[in-house]
Parts: sequence; C-alpha cells; structure tokens
Amino acid sequence: MFKLKILLLLVFANFTFSQNELALIPKPSEVKFSEGNFALNKKTVIHADENSFEAKYLQRVIKEKTGLELKISSITKSKSKIYLGKTFDSNGESYSLTIDKYDVNIISNSYKGQFYGIQTFLQLIPSEKKESINLSCLNISDQPKYAWRGMHLDCSRHFFPKDFVKKYIDYLAMYKFNTFHWHLTDDQGWRIEIKKYPKLTEVGAWRNGSMIGRYDDKKFDDKRYGGFYTQEEIKEIIAYATERYITIVPEIEMPGHAIAALAAYPEHSCTGGPFEVGKIWGVYDDVFCPKDETFTFLENILTEVIDLFPSEYIHIGGDECPKTRWKVCPHCQKRMKDENLKDEYELQSYFIQRIEKFVNSKGRKIIGWDEILEGGLAPNAAVMSWRGTEGGIAAAKQKHFVVMSPGSHCYFDHYQVADPKNEPIAIGGFTSVEKVYSFNPTPKELSPEEAKYILGAQANVWSEYILSPEHVEYMIFPRMVALSEVLWGTSNSENYLDFKNRLVQHFKIYDKKGINYSKAILK
Repeated sequence: MFKLKILLLLVFANFTFSQNELALIPKPSEVKFSEGNFALNKKTVIHADENSFEAKYLQRVIKEKTGLELKISSITKSKSKIYLGKTFDSNGESYSLTIDKYDVNIISNSYKGQFYGIQTFLQLIPSEKKESINLSCLNISDQPKYAWRGMHLDCSRHFFPKDFVKKYIDYLAMYKFNTFHWHLTDDQGWRIEIKKYPKLTEVGAWRNGSMIGRYDDKKFDDKRYGGFYTQEEIKEIIAYATERYITIVPEIEMPGHAIAALAAYPEHSCTGGPFEVGKIWGVYDDVFCPKDETFTFLENILTEVIDLFPSEYIHIGGDECPKTRWKVCPHCQKRMKDENLKDEYELQSYFIQRIEKFVNSKGRKIIGWDEILEGGLAPNAAVMSWRGTEGGIAAAKQKHFVVMSPGSHCYFDHYQVADPKNEPIAIGGFTSVEKVYSFNPTPKELSPEEAKYILGAQANVWSEYILSPEHVEYMIFPRMVALSEVLWGTSNSENYLDFKNRLVQHFKIYDKKGINYSKAILK
C-alpha cells in the first residue's frame, strides 16, 4: 500500500509539472516560458574562461547527470552553447537564466549569482544518460530575500569526518544556502586544533564513553570516542566552501559548554578541577572563570580561529551558562565588586563584552545565542534567537542584527513525524516539513525599520542522538529543502501542496546520489 501511495504521488507530481511548472527549489522569483526547446548534447560548448571554477563545476555535474562531456572554451562559434556571463563586479546574488533554441545564458553581476544560476539550470536537467536532452525555452529572473541562509552542524557531540563535512557543504550549495555554522567545541569534545594549546585536542577531543539510548535511561558505553580537525584540514574545508560561495562561521563556546576545554586546562575554571570530557548530554555547572588568565587563554584561541576563518562573524556561544560556580567563587565575586556588577547575569555580559572588544579589534564581529541579551547586550553583537523568537525581536528593537533559529521550526534534531515509534531515537519534539515551510523569519511584531535587522535564519542539527553521516542526511533531508525556499523568499505556506509536489520530484535526485532521506511526507 505504501509503495502504491509513493507511485501515485510521483505520477501526480509529474502530471503537475508537465502542465504547469518546473520542479525548481527554491522557487525562482520569476519564470516566463517561451516556445521551443534547447537541445543539450555532446556538441554543446560551455562558453566561459577555461579556468573558471563555475564552468568546471557545471561541466562535472552535467557529466554526472547525463554522461555528456562538454567542452569549455572562452572563444567558440558553436551553434549550441551555455554562456556564463558577468556584467560588472559586485557581491550581489541575483542572476538571470535564459534558455532559447540555440543558447543558454546564465548572467549575473557576480560569480556568486552566476553559481546560483548554475544550480537552477542543473535542476532543469534530468538525470538520464541520453545523447540529446531537450530543455524548454524560458527566462528566469531571480534573487534571494535573506542575506543569511544557513545550516548548522554539531561536530562536538558526535564527530563527522572531513569528507562528510565537504558533502554537507555540497548539499547546502545545491539549494543556495550561503552560511555553514560549524559547532566545533562543547562539553563532549573539542574538535579544532589550536597550536598554542595542544592539550585541547590531545585531551579535550576524546571522551571515555558516551550516553547510549535515551537520556532518561542513563546508560553509557565505555568506548573511547573522539576526533578533531587539523588546521590544514580546516583550511581545505574552508577553501572548498569558499568555491561554493558558502561562508563558514565557526563556533567556540564560552563561557559555558566548556568542560572539554577545562579537562585539558582546568586552571581556567572556578574550582581547578580535575575534569573529564563530558559523557552526559546536557549542561554542566563548571564553566570558564572570568580571570585575566582565562581571557588571555580564550583570546589566544580566538586569534588562531580568526587567522583560519575569513568570516565576518565569529560565534562565541553564550548559551546555557549556569551561574552555580560563579555565585560561590571568590574571584568571580571580587570581579563583580570591582566592576560594579549587580549579579552574575551582568558578569556574563561583562564576559561577552570583553570578548567582543577583542574580536572587534581583529576586524571581526561576534554572534551568540540569545542568552547574550541577559545582563546587557554587547554593543556590536548579533544575536541568534533559538529560544523562540522573543530574543530576536528584542535584539532587532535594540538595532542589533539577528539570525532567527527558533526551536519550534528550525531544530532538525527533532522528530519528523508525530508518531515516532518507527523513527531513530531523537531528542524529542516534532518538526515536520510542512512546519518548516510555514516559518516566517521576520516576526510580525517588528516595524519595517526594525525588520531590516533580520539577517535571515538557519536550521540547527544538534548531534547528541545523531551518530553517523547517514543519520545526519536523514534528519536534514528534506526539511532543509523547505527551509531553502523560505530563506530565498518565495515560499507560500498557503500553497504547501505545490511545494510538496515539487519536492517529491527531488527524491529521484537523492536516490541517484545515495542520500539517506526521510520519506515521512509520503506517509
């Protein structure tokens, strides 16, 4: 019965597209059809600089999809060509895609926009080995609504190898995401090599066991678990993402979620330790102590991070920082008295503001989870709103930039179905594709002027219960595809069925790529 249902949905979807529109996601801003077809065949030439990454990318993916090996040439008289054009230098993201009987023209004022046009064009090409493929003539004009179109991946709770991180970046590129938030440190593991402090990875990257099963079961294995990325590997991943116009925003957690770091360097805690890298998921009472030596330690770490990552923003965490140790720590209480801070929330604000000054001195900006609002927001900080939308609203009203990421719509570690008895274990919750598609990153409570501070949104993939790359794929596909259209600005929650019909067509792509995706929307 289930297979029959899938077949009927695919048949219906195919009928829909043959009659009305194309299975493009995110849906372009404007599509106009014209008469005729363009024949893509072995005589088609990619008209572009022979050294262009975009041209080589297009050439490779066309070969993967069709078997056709197209020539790249900066000078051609071919009657069948794909022209990659750039009008003038800009960092814009708009593009136009025109298909007529003899030419395909992908034009933008930036290589980034050109790359997005290529992604759209590739979605028009069926994955089938044929000598000639007919593509309908059309004209597309397109541009995104939001500047921050992001996906996050937690590599601390569970570590994912370099090659999968690259694959994850490829998935983002397919759907025109432009930001990868890389969660590299937490209580359960430190995943980035810091040359000045080798024990961060010698000690902090490894734990002596992990929780298994559900949290309430409180069961553990005794397997040594861990891993980390060398600085050379990080450079390689950054270069890979940069070619695909994806900015990687690294996250170094502070002042909380610090047990892995404190296991390596316990002198930066309030008690002096000893500590072991966290086995239990959740929040720990031991956090960084705001001593001058601790700030020097963190500034040295951030110096190496900033030298590696070219991103405008550095994520400094700021979430879930218990004040338990600070309340009884003589140093913390003296710091509060010396700085005229009325409580531990203002001490956290002091901590974040001091880190912000350092990051700003390096020409960068900080972004943190919405707890950084507590005790007073750092002057130039951006806020990532995860505990609902309230933090984002408050920050925007204070004229701070905001990335929306509420757990209600953007936590992809949640279950995808209402009855999860046949699903892999998850942290809880229920976030369906339809719910993701209904998300509006700009809260209605904001005035038009305040709404300008909403940079965009992202989905978060926390990995307490996600042990493998295949499981990551299952949790992001197809929900991230729904989010891509939300962030591009062309979603219409009142016409979810249209999106669903287009989405079903992409399942064939996932099958060919071997992506492990959820079929929950077909049930």
